[in-house]
Amino acid sequence: MEYPVTRLRRLRSSEAMRSFVRETHLEPGALVCPLFICPGEGVRNPIASMPGVFNLSIDEALKEAEKAASLGIGGLLLFGLPESKDEQGSGAWSEDGIVQRALRELKKSAALRDLLLLADVCLCEYTSHGHCGLVKKQGEAYEIENDSSVRLIARTAVSLARAGADIVAPSDMMDGRVAAIRDDLDEAGLEKVPILSYASKFASAFYGPFREAADSAPQFGDRRSYQMDGANLREAMREIELDLAEGADMILMKPAMPYLDVIRAARERFDVPIGAYQVSGEYSMLQAAFAKGWLEPERAMMESLLSIRRAGAGFIVTYFALEAAKLLG
Repeated sequence: MEYPVTRLRRLRSSEAMRSFVRETHLEPGALVCPLFICPGEGVRNPIASMPGVFNLSIDEALKEAEKAASLGIGGLLLFGLPESKDEQGSGAWSEDGIVQRALRELKKSAALRDLLLLADVCLCEYTSHGHCGLVKKQGEAYEIENDSSVRLIARTAVSLARAGADIVAPSDMMDGRVAAIRDDLDEAGLEKVPILSYASKFASAFYGPFREAADSAPQFGDRRSYQMDGANLREAMREIELDLAEGADMILMKPAMPYLDVIRAARERFDVPIGAYQVSGEYSMLQAAFAKGWLEPERAMMESLLSIRRAGAGFIVTYFALEAAKLLG
């Protein structure tokens, strides 16, 4: 035939038509907004490497949370900046810890009853050395201990759940931490609290701005002995499988855009809720391009989020959450 019978452009003729046949959709309820909670009152400190993101005191975090709820955002992921740090990271599980206090205040607000509160579970923001576990040093050599760290991580998860976290999200990448958290939550009568495991968290250059935001950069060495090698997709599947066997209810992939193949592989293999974290470096590099006028902000932001959703993520942790939700609304 002179002309093709199938003309795919018929389905692209207008915005109404394109929307009608669209395969992948975003909605505010699938977005999770990270918040960095710091001491003080009336504090809203801008993070230099992350335009539009702030360290917030609890009263300011409450305002941000109410804004997120009004936009229909699905949840908040809370990180803490403690007043002091020590080698064990004891602020992570303190009943008077910064995130514990924030959770209790957020839970008081009737306006937030439909907003899920996720609590990151790790020690790195609370340790004086900046590592995600306890450090054993022998001369110049050091080792991040696994099993002793796991006990403190599980203790942290219980403390956050008691304070009001709807979901606890361990991000440390220690072996066996999901099983330990599940055991301790159940023993504490918190068996209804689900675990969102950062099941495949890669040692990535894209975390740099976060470490400024959370003041959590390692004071020596790096995290490659516990976070995953970015070359290993099959190992990521093993990590996920182990975490699910230990009792994880959901999994989180981190980073997102440089690891879309990992998200896709996990979605095809595991029949559980899967999220992805569009991390600080992904956000900051886009913001830098926006500032230079090299990319159209709204289109590039939404395209980046759609790519993560299309790869298989059911929900997305992103610093664009508020801005994207406004557009989607």
